[in-house]
Amino acid sequence: MARTVLIAAGGTGGHLFPAQALAEVLKARGWAVHLATDRRVESYGGDFPAVAVHRIDSATMSRTPMGLIRAVWRLATGFVQSWRLVRRLRPDAAIGFGGYPTLPPVLAASRLGVPSIVHDQNAVLGRANRFLAPRVAFIATSVPKVRGLEGRTEGVVLTGNPIRPAVLAASQTPYPARTAEEPFRLLVFGGSQGARFLSEVVPDAIAELAGTVRSVIRVTQQCRPEDLDAVRARYEALGIEADLRPFFDDMPARIAASHLVVSRAGASTCAELTAIGRPAVLIPLPGALDQDQTANARLIDEAGGGWMIDQADLTAGRLAGMIADAVGDPAALSAVAARAHGLARLDGAEKLADLVEQAAGAGSGGESSP
Repeated sequence: MARTVLIAAGGTGGHLFPAQALAEVLKARGWAVHLATDRRVESYGGDFPAVAVHRIDSATMSRTPMGLIRAVWRLATGFVQSWRLVRRLRPDAAIGFGGYPTLPPVLAASRLGVPSIVHDQNAVLGRANRFLAPRVAFIATSVPKVRGLEGRTEGVVLTGNPIRPAVLAASQTPYPARTAEEPFRLLVFGGSQGARFLSEVVPDAIAELAGTVRSVIRVTQQCRPEDLDAVRARYEALGIEADLRPFFDDMPARIAASHLVVSRAGASTCAELTAIGRPAVLIPLPGALDQDQTANARLIDEAGGGWMIDQADLTAGRLAGMIADAVGDPAALSAVAARAHGLARLDGAEKLADLVEQAAGAGSGGESSP
């Protein structure tokens, strides 16, 4: 009889992509996978390898009194739903990938005695995972040092961030060689939700490039739907060849084909950039309470695999200078790509699957350990 795992993940790419990578490995090992998530899953979870997808009520904590009351009510409702789900499924293990949508399922599982794990993709322990940490058997991390886990060693296991099969395949693609006169492929995206700031600053930066540099630029850019027409018109006026879409379902291949990436610094983005080995200008999302994207980007910046720039400091002129330098010195950019690739942990999904089996008491045949 197949063992069962309950995976809890928020319905955005940043949470679903590593959850999907783990699910693929566990399914191959004979596990029955169930996914507990929120209503956003329709956008990113269409090919999730689950026996069933269970939508659980959840909410992000609000700073307003009425918003806080509504959030607590929805989380409480989600806990009741999760309690019933866990009682029905009787999973051998449960694992959450952070974010408030993981709170009800993982809390219910741990309360009902199901061996439970949380995985944090970031260099800063998320708020939901901080709440769950004392209540689970293991905390899996993507990087060696995680802010929020200082002083705790028991049950903390470095697995790396699970990488989707499409990313693993793209990681085998060598960095694309070019001369200074050949086309330069620039990839711009802001995570699964896009980024309006990038839709404004990148075209402005390209407008400031010298004509000889601008003529070799080829842009692939993710834009919010409401920004598409304006960005397209801007590039057409500049004579730039641009592929613009709200979402690219083949993003790993797009990353592999690029010479330089300009993006936010979410955990999955950083993991995929290093797995594939592409240099990036990383602009952390400003205003985040825990500044997790800043911590993620700093790891790449300090290793020489890219550049972290605060949004407040990134002017069109500064970005134009960085793009011009990248276009004009292919050898230096290739060296940055190699350093980015040196940060990669490509076995994160396998190691996390080992940990799930360890938590469930099943082991993994004694062939490997987390």
